[in-house]
Amino acid sequence: MSEIQIIERLQRRVPIAKGELVLGIGDDCAIFRPRGAREDLLFTTDLLIEGVHFPRDLRADAVGHRALARSLSDIAAMGGTPRFCLVSIALPDKWTRHLDAFYNGLLKLARRHGVTVAGGDLSHTSKLTIDVMVCGAVPRGRALRRDGAKPGDTLYVSGKLGRAAAGGYRAQPEPKLAAGRALRGRASACMDLSDGLSIDLLRLCEASGVSADIAEVPVAPRATLEQALHGGEDYELLYTGPPGLPGLPIGKIGGSIPGMITYGGELLQPRGYDHFAYNSRR
Repeated sequence: MSEIQIIERLQRRVPIAKGELVLGIGDDCAIFRPRGAREDLLFTTDLLIEGVHFPRDLRADAVGHRALARSLSDIAAMGGTPRFCLVSIALPDKWTRHLDAFYNGLLKLARRHGVTVAGGDLSHTSKLTIDVMVCGAVPRGRALRRDGAKPGDTLYVSGKLGRAAAGGYRAQPEPKLAAGRALRGRASACMDLSDGLSIDLLRLCEASGVSADIAEVPVAPRATLEQALHGGEDYELLYTGPPGLPGLPIGKIGGSIPGMITYGGELLQPRGYDHFAYNSRR
């Protein structure tokens, strides 16, 4: 069973409740609308596991940066501004001496984006496991979502792809928060690129009920086309909208079979990272 299938199964089991919860399982963030408020609250959480999401010999400060950056990227994909985070860590014995360096990296990024570390949890384990929950905000009704792409829209990315894969997944992700906010009211759909262009575009197309044709892929220096298409961990934004939006146009949205992706007119098989699929690799 793939990650997408598991999420669909959960969506059937956990329907969106009426009331303040506007958007639940399936997008980059959940959207909560307090009654009478002028803004919507965004909630996201991301796991970071040693040997799965980062190399075991990655510096502790770099791990701290990455742990927060992944969740901030989800806030960016919704066009939001981060407010605070909760950081939960399960530490192996060997990692206790690196905890200060870990927080140095995390707090440096938090200060840059005005994020308060409000709490979290500590536990013990055999493999370093980190979970960062971030709360953000966006003007009421203006959050970017995955389900708004329309036939005829131009398809964009915010930067060149494949850098993380080309560097052995050691490159530090930088959340595109300003770029996301600049797309509010302009982009029709948006998400962040965490698992690879091909598989994340599939998710956007299925959420919007559209197809897509990629005309060209902007490849980062020293990366291959394969890495740019399927590599993952780039944390650029993938979005749709009218011609002339900031960013790099890479193709068009179509109205044929929902979820069908072509590259230069040829069918493209999504092969990005999926925690539960045998063809995943990182």
